[in-house]
Amino acid sequence: MEQMDLMTFFDINHTLVNIPIGGGYAMSWIEAVGTLFGLLCIWFASQEKTINYLFGLINVTLFAVIFYQIQLYGILLLQLFFFCANIYGWYAWTRPNAQGDTLVVRWMSSQKLLLTACISVISIILMTIYIDPVFFSLANITVDVLNLFGAQLDRPVLSPDAFPFWDATMTVLSVVAQNFE
Repeated sequence: MEQMDLMTFFDINHTLVNIPIGGGYAMSWIEAVGTLFGLLCIWFASQEKTINYLFGLINVTLFAVIFYQIQLYGILLLQLFFFCANIYGWYAWTRPNAQGDTLVVRWMSSQKLLLTACISVISIILMTIYIDPVFFSLANITVDVLNLFGAQLDRPVLSPDAFPFWDATMTVLSVVAQNFE
C-alpha cells in the first residue's frame, strides 16, 4: 500500500473506495474520515458525552475543505456556522448555569416541537424556492472573504441546484438541529 502524505489525504481526488451506486461513486479519504467523525459526533451526543463536539469540529472542518475544493462556497460558509455552533455547544454544555447546574438533555415540549416543525416546513419551502440566489450570494460572499486573505479566486459560475427540495431540506434541518436547546 502506498504511503499517503497529508496533502494527498486532503485531496478529494484521492479515492479510498468506489461505491457501486448508480454510475458509481468514488469516495475520497477525506470524505470517508469526515463522515466517520460526523457519525462519532452523533453517537457521542446520543450518549450525552461532550467529546461529541470535538468530533463535530473535525467533521465540519474536513467537509469545509471538501466544499472548498469542489467550489461549493455557499455550503462552505454554512460549515463556518456549524463550526461556531459546535464551539458554543461545547462551552454551554460544560459550564454550569447561575444555579450551578449543568445542561441536562431533555425532550422538547409538544408546543415547541410543533412550532419547530412549522418553522422548518415554512423554511424548507422558502429555501426550495430561493436556494439558488441564496447560495449564489453566499458563494460570492465566501469568495470575496477568501480573496481578502489572498486566495485569488474567481467568482464561481454556478449551475442551478439539481435537487432544490432535498438540498433545502438538508440545509434547513441541519441548522434547526444545531439550534435545539
